[in-house]
Amino acid sequence: MDPTIAVQTTQLAGTVHHDLSVMGLFLQADIIVKSVMLILAGSSIWSWAIIFDKWITFKSINHKANKFEAAFWSGEVLDKLYKRIQNKPGDPMAQIFCAGMNEWKLSAEAAVHIDGDLRAGLQQRIDRAMVSAIGREVSKLERYMTFLATVGSTAPFVGLFGTVWGIMNSFAAIAGSQNTSLAVVAPGIAEALFATAIGLVAAIPAVVAYNKFSTDLNRYSDRMEAFSTEFSAILGRHFEQQGKN
Repeated sequence: MDPTIAVQTTQLAGTVHHDLSVMGLFLQADIIVKSVMLILAGSSIWSWAIIFDKWITFKSINHKANKFEAAFWSGEVLDKLYKRIQNKPGDPMAQIFCAGMNEWKLSAEAAVHIDGDLRAGLQQRIDRAMVSAIGREVSKLERYMTFLATVGSTAPFVGLFGTVWGIMNSFAAIAGSQNTSLAVVAPGIAEALFATAIGLVAAIPAVVAYNKFSTDLNRYSDRMEAFSTEFSAILGRHFEQQGKN
């Protein structure tokens, strides 16, 4: 190779400036890699919005459930408690209570002077009403959980796609310029790996949050089921007393 040409090539390579900052890597990336980065960044922002919303929601419903259970077990007459909260149940636990009381109010008066088999049917209807209420409340609490699971499982692969695409472009540029120096290869590879980094940034919090909120949801669901069972037992004892009178 002519020494003059080698010197010119070295000087030209030295004048090329690559911005390796976060914004620089994004702006210098291929349109496909940019699209991958934007999708992952948007998914990460939406995941964090869901995380904060779920954290506030679970904290709130547990606090309200504690207050409701304190009122329920305080010895306050159930009819009085029902009248006080029926128009505005403040939490899922109160919703379950109101669902059971609604069914009781609708059917209990008609069941006072009938036999035990029909009272047992009324008990089953109250149980089904509370089970349906639990299902509705769990469905509300599960909202957007699927999105967290999807981001947690797919974001690394989406980022990997951006990385593979970026590295392919880097090798194509190497083949076109016939220059394999690190100064030529490094910027393109850095842009490509940046996509994987964004994918991991989006996926890791989503996975951690999904596991935590799934555990919180299971605990709260068990708590609602335990309350409905206890409340059903109280109503069952009430029906037995009515049958003896």
